[in-house]
Amino acid sequence: MKRISDTAEFRLFMLRNERPIYVISASPFNLMGIDEWVGSFTSICYIDCYDGRHPDVFVPPKIPGFKPKSIEDITNHLLQHPEVIDYITRRGGRPAIVCLMFNEKTEEICKKLGVEILLPTAELRQHFDNKMETVRIGNKAGVPSVPNTLSPARTYEELLYSARKAGLGADLVVQTAFGDSGKTTFFIASEDDYNRHAAQIAAEDEVKIMKRINCRSATIEGCTTASGTLVVPLMTEIIGKPELTPYKGGWAGNEIFAGAFSEKVRAKARDMAYRFGSQLSEEGYRGYFNLDLLIDENNEVYLGELNPRISGASSLINQAAFAFADAPLFLFHLMEFLGIEYDIDVEELNDRWAREEFIDSWSQLILKSSDDVGIAAHAPATGIYRMAPDGSVSYDRFAYRWKTIENDGEAFFLRFTGRGDYRYKGADLGALIVRGRVMDDEFELNKRAHNWITGIKRLYVSKPATEVQHA
Repeated sequence: MKRISDTAEFRLFMLRNERPIYVISASPFNLMGIDEWVGSFTSICYIDCYDGRHPDVFVPPKIPGFKPKSIEDITNHLLQHPEVIDYITRRGGRPAIVCLMFNEKTEEICKKLGVEILLPTAELRQHFDNKMETVRIGNKAGVPSVPNTLSPARTYEELLYSARKAGLGADLVVQTAFGDSGKTTFFIASEDDYNRHAAQIAAEDEVKIMKRINCRSATIEGCTTASGTLVVPLMTEIIGKPELTPYKGGWAGNEIFAGAFSEKVRAKARDMAYRFGSQLSEEGYRGYFNLDLLIDENNEVYLGELNPRISGASSLINQAAFAFADAPLFLFHLMEFLGIEYDIDVEELNDRWAREEFIDSWSQLILKSSDDVGIAAHAPATGIYRMAPDGSVSYDRFAYRWKTIENDGEAFFLRFTGRGDYRYKGADLGALIVRGRVMDDEFELNKRAHNWITGIKRLYVSKPATEVQHA
C-alpha cells in the first residue's frame, strides 16, 4: 500500500478495512457511529442497548452469577465469554480490539486468543492515569494545574499543614490518584468534611490538594501520532448536577458549542492540549487522550485531569461537524496502531478544526439513578423521543444513530438500564443527545434540559427488589 498523505485517501482506506476490529465495552456509547467509518468494525457489549436491532453490535447472553465491580471486569468477562470467543473465531482474520479500560489480565487473555490490543500497554496507561502524574507531566509541558501540592493527608491537621505551607488556604479540593466521575474528588472546608472521607484520603500515600476555585469545567480531546498531536474543539462539561448524578463532582455530560467560551480561552485550551500531548509522546504514550480543564472567573485555564483513553466525551466529538469534514479523531488513533504508513499535516488539521464554522452545537446528558432504588419494571427503549409544547416527552421511533434527530424538539436516548435491571444509587440509566445547548451562560441546566431529564426519567417504572423476588 502507498503512503497515506491526505484525509481522502485515509477515509477510503478505513472504509475498505477488512481486518476485524472490535470495541469491547459495557455499551456502544463511547464509539457510537464509528462502524460507519471503518469497515469490519463491531461493538461487543455487555448491555443490550438496542434490543438486538443494531447490525454492528453483538451482545452475548448473560452468564448467571457474574457481578462486575469495574469496567475492567466487564472487558475481561466478555473476552472470556464462550459465545464471544466463538463469534470472533468464526469471523476469522487477524482480530484486534479497543476498549475503554483494561488491565494486565486483559493482555494475557488476548495473547491466548491471538487478539491484538490497539492501545498503549496497561502498564503505561495505568502510569499516566495517576492524577499525581498528570500534574508532573503538565508541569514539564508548561501546562499549569490549579494551585496545588502533592502530599499525604492522613489526618485533617496534616492536610491543613500541607495546604497552608503551599499557600492554598483552608477551602480545599482533594483528589486521590485514581477514580472516576467525582467518586474520589472531595470538597473539604472543615474537619467534618474531612472525616466523611477520611478512610479514602488517609489510605493514600499521596493525594492532590488543591485550592478551591470558582470555575467552569471543560474538556478537550487529542491524539498523539507520528506526525504530531491532533487537537479537537473545546467542549463544556456538565459536572455534579443533582438532577443527573448523585455525585457532587461527577461527570454528567458535555456540550459542543463554540460560543460557550471566548476564542482566547479556546485557543489557550488547544495550545495546552497540544503541548500536553507532545509531552505524552516524549514519554512513550501514543494515541487517544482526553484532558479535563478548569476555567476560572478570570478566564485562566488550568489542567484538571488526564484520561489516557477514549472518554465519555468521545461519543460527541467523533460525530461532530469537523469529523465529517475530515475524519473522526478516533480514526487517527487506529491509523497509529494499524501499522499504516502515513504523513499528515497536523498543523493544517488543527487550524481547520479550530474554526468556528467547523463547530456545530450538540449536547449529551448522562442520566443516573438517584434515590429510586429497586428493579426496573419498565424502561424506555433506545431511539428518538419527541418533546411536546407542554414539555412532556414521548417515544417517537427506533434509531441507532443520533444524527437522525431532525429538529430541536427531538432527542436520541441510548438506554443503559433496561427492564429487569437493578437500579441502585448512581446507576447509569442512559445517555440523552440533543441539538443545541442544555446549559445557560452561567453553566446551569436550562429549562429544556430539565424537561428532557424529567420526561425520560418518568418513563422508568421501578419495583422494590423484594417485591420482584416474591412476585
